[in-house]
Amino acid sequence: MLEFFFDCSSPWTYLAFHNIQPLAKEAGVEISWRPILVGGIFNSVNPSVYESRKTPVPLKARYMLKDLGDWSRSAGLAIKMPPSVFPVNSVKAMRGCLALLRDRPDAMAPFATAVFEAYWGDDQDISNDEVLSAICKRVGVDSQALFAAISEPAIKDQLKANTDEVMARGGFGSPTIFVDTTDMYFGNDRLPLVREALARRKSSTSASAA
Repeated sequence: MLEFFFDCSSPWTYLAFHNIQPLAKEAGVEISWRPILVGGIFNSVNPSVYESRKTPVPLKARYMLKDLGDWSRSAGLAIKMPPSVFPVNSVKAMRGCLALLRDRPDAMAPFATAVFEAYWGDDQDISNDEVLSAICKRVGVDSQALFAAISEPAIKDQLKANTDEVMARGGFGSPTIFVDTTDMYFGNDRLPLVREALARRKSSTSASAA
């Protein structure tokens, strides 16, 4: 099992979302997409994020921009940092991801990709209904159906439940990745370790079957 807890408001999550898909295909595993609201995590278990934004370390902040540029170039993605609206309210987009997982699972990844591209590549405010409507049109999703779904109590409750779950399992940000439920990894730069964990799992399964 490969679980990917994510919020589209994070540039590192954009990188990991993009990079984990070929990795999973290479390993022959399906990804269980788990939308969350990372602001809820920061409020509950990781408030230091807010403090670091208020009083950044200049040298570290400068290097982070270089690091992000290096990773985005490696992945072939356009990431503009910082966007005009930061942090952004991603709750509608993340509820939209959940609604699509329920109603049109084939459309979830294209929708989330378009949300990432709109915010991080095109500097659009993904909390804006017009922006989300344009994203829906771009990926062939009925925007009226999506907006109706994201207002449903069940979808709102599921987003909160996913967020609470990842914290209960040790997560403190986005993206949080689990291999076989308990083996946790955090961040895009841990994907080589995820690949190794999946390879060990495959090797162990093959040995057990022999």
